Amino acid sequence: MPPPAQGATRFARVRARLEAFEPRPGWRAWTYEFLLFGFKQGWACLFGALLLTLLLGTHYFYPADAGLARYDFLVIGAVLIQVGMLVFRLESLEEAKVILAFHVVGTVMEVFKTAHGSWLYPEANLLRIGGVPLFSGFMYAAVGSYIARVWRIFGFRFPGYPPRWTSWLLAAAIYVNFFAHHWLPDIRLGLFAATALLFWRTRVCFTVWREERWMPLLLGWFLVALFIWLAENVGTFSRAWMYPGQEDGWELVSPAKLGAWYLLMIISFVLVEAVHGRGNRS
Repeated sequence: MPPPAQGATRFARVRARLEAFEPRPGWRAWTYEFLLFGFKQGWACLFGALLLTLLLGTHYFYPADAGLARYDFLVIGAVLIQVGMLVFRLESLEEAKVILAFHVVGTVMEVFKTAHGSWLYPEANLLRIGGVPLFSGFMYAAVGSYIARVWRIFGFRFPGYPPRWTSWLLAAAIYVNFFAHHWLPDIRLGLFAATALLFWRTRVCFTVWREERWMPLLLGWFLVALFIWLAENVGTFSRAWMYPGQEDGWELVSPAKLGAWYLLMIISFVLVEAVHGRGNRS
């Protein structure tokens, strides 16, 4: 196994040592691969996990009478997490570019959606655009960070992938529908059908350790959407934002939101491919 390239993240060196380990064949090897899969997934989630920890920590422990608004503290904290990950080489510069792209795309959507009452940010602060505190863009960035990192870590490839222009056209239609359905008919059922038609043959192939594994890409997107929906429940529980009906007390985010997150996976996937590319693992 070749050594990590110069300038690789710290994780690349840790991963190289873990992948060089040789447990005994049989159940020990299977168990080791399963644990290695969990470790790599955890590392890919690092940015999002730290952000969720920040949301929960400030919910429970941030002083109500602090001179700095909680939302502004979250903005500063998210920026410091990003800078720290770059300084300590826990993240590559390419991954930071993905995060920036998602931050912009997400903030634009947030400004529009909050203006139309889709959800709200109940606390006052200074660092905001309209009704949207700037930390919100980092929540979308966490999704982009995860996809970019997991793509590199597991060395994804995609047999049966449709022509690239079709995925771009689908992603654009999904993004436009997130806005246009407030005035025009909601075409998300058609978008689900188009997604299934385009990607029903596509597999995501990934390498955890020695052997390449695979699953249907449509299933992979659903699992990620489910994970994001669970994280969103943590976010609303922390009162970082609320959906209509949650003002008087927390309740589970509607499972219908899974569909929105599933469609977001297509946008996320196309953005990561554009900024991150299909390069070597790092």
